[in-house]
Amino acid sequence: MEATGFTVRGRRIVVVGAARSGIAAAELAARKGARVLLTETRDTFDAADRLRTQGIELELGGHTAETLATADLIVTSPGVPTEQPVFDAARGKGVETIGELEFASRWITGRVIAITGTKGKSTTTTLIGRMLDAAGQKVLVGGNIGTPLSAQVEHSTADTIHVVETSSFQLETTTTFHPWIAVWLNFADDHLDRHPTVDAYAAAKARIFANQTTNDWAVLNADDAAVLAHARGAAARRELFSLEGGLADGVVIDGDAIVRRAGTDVERLIPLPAVQLTGRHMLNNVLAAAAASHIAGVRAASMIAALDRFHGLPHVMEPVATVRGVRFVNDSKATNVEAARRSIESFDRGVVAIIGGRYKGGNFGELADALETRGRAVIAIGEAASRVRDALASTVPVIEAKSMREAVERGYEAAKPDGVVLLAPACSSFDWFRDYAERGEAFQEEVKRLREQ
Repeated sequence: MEATGFTVRGRRIVVVGAARSGIAAAELAARKGARVLLTETRDTFDAADRLRTQGIELELGGHTAETLATADLIVTSPGVPTEQPVFDAARGKGVETIGELEFASRWITGRVIAITGTKGKSTTTTLIGRMLDAAGQKVLVGGNIGTPLSAQVEHSTADTIHVVETSSFQLETTTTFHPWIAVWLNFADDHLDRHPTVDAYAAAKARIFANQTTNDWAVLNADDAAVLAHARGAAARRELFSLEGGLADGVVIDGDAIVRRAGTDVERLIPLPAVQLTGRHMLNNVLAAAAASHIAGVRAASMIAALDRFHGLPHVMEPVATVRGVRFVNDSKATNVEAARRSIESFDRGVVAIIGGRYKGGNFGELADALETRGRAVIAIGEAASRVRDALASTVPVIEAKSMREAVERGYEAAKPDGVVLLAPACSSFDWFRDYAERGEAFQEEVKRLREQ
């Protein structure tokens, strides 16, 4: 029996999906003494031989109903939808189905800071990790970013703080996951290609609070009515943050600094010049990180040290190059309409936005106001190009491109002599690319080629 009371020793564990999280879950289950089978729709994947050497059985080319129905426990990768007949059949036989996040969390002995939201999760997660580290605390960062939680279990101790990015896909399959501090950054329509409704998407995210008690904390965006509404039933204590500044208690911007107000007391945390991130919406992430870190005992000096030379993450408002007066900015991680809107609003004028990819819900028309005052043109790409054109052609010129090279070249021409070509797709990447990172890298390569010309 494990120290936490949960054991899989001798049990038949079926892991579904051979992405990073699924592989980590299979290896964790094997280390814990389970009989493990990993099932994957692909015919092969890079880690297959490594898993076999650990005694993990592989079922490749699809998930069979018999495999799932005869499991003692099913663990899914976040990318695997569980509303499928093979899962229904297993549940009908009483087989518990959980996600990798839930599976790993049952062995975690340290405290958890979990971050969710439609936009900004990775940046905020990284910042909290940096702030805790600067304060000398033992911290492990991962989840939906970097290292899966399953790969952290062996390093979890009572004094470890796990800073975990959590997506709706991960949270919807949780049952006992219990963050000490749960951060909800913002909420907007997204992932409607996976979740049946906006309400279902919100309910999945709200599970971040499901197992919290009055000893825990919910860090909430006071400027987002949807976040406040969906967190209304949370048992945890609240710590609010606001870019608008109208809070008597919470973390806000006051003059030239980020401060924490508590009635008439004001604690100065971070001078604004210490923040080296592009875009006002990035300040939202810094406020949230400061709020969570303050609860965890981080003092102002460590927050400032964590921000030193931090210019953001790859593919998040990432400056690429300037070519004859035209700037190129890579925000490939802006995979929904709300994220793209905030990207566009980071610039005063001259924006040529590259928008499109595989449509996953949302209304491109919501970008019109931002583009009307700031935009010079839109370059429409991918499967969603016609949707982009239909929604925005009455606001700015819309130019279609059939490749990333064509998008960069046409964007450059439209942005001359002093504009910004902004990759802010508002869509997933899966029509042309493996993921948002590959899309961002393709954008960077084409900008490099253009500059060399």
